[in-house]
Amino acid sequence: MDILALAAALEGSALGVAARSSVWLYPIANICHVLGAALLVGASATFDIAVLRRERAAGWVLRAGIPVAAVGLVIQLASGLVLFAAEAGPLTRNPAFLAKLAFIAAGLFNILAFHGLFGRTIRQGPLPSGARITAALSLLAWTAALLLGRTIAYV
Repeated sequence: MDILALAAALEGSALGVAARSSVWLYPIANICHVLGAALLVGASATFDIAVLRRERAAGWVLRAGIPVAAVGLVIQLASGLVLFAAEAGPLTRNPAFLAKLAFIAAGLFNILAFHGLFGRTIRQGPLPSGARITAALSLLAWTAALLLGRTIAYV
């Protein structure tokens, strides 16, 4: 199956029908999506700014922020699935949505790269110089994903 066929199948599924026909499901999913974004991007941005400012507390912010960001990511995935199911066909052709997915992928890859490269180091002492680059990329990726998410309705 190609991506358009999968999108059509999801849109026609019980979840897609419920998301379009329920008075409450889509609005609740939308609210949850905003909450998830606030948790994920807020925790990530707080850490990224600490790294960019070379603050000694960056390791503590990382330890405190990971659970918050993880909860936000789970909320984003679950609510995003409901929102996507409601109009999967049109979204797969929406350039803002596709760009949003690319920036989300970049943000997630950046998280994995950061933890792989600097995870232990940042918990033990001074920030490695390359950590600032990943922090800047993280801020860029998550900010772009948020802005593109708000742009979807207008493209």
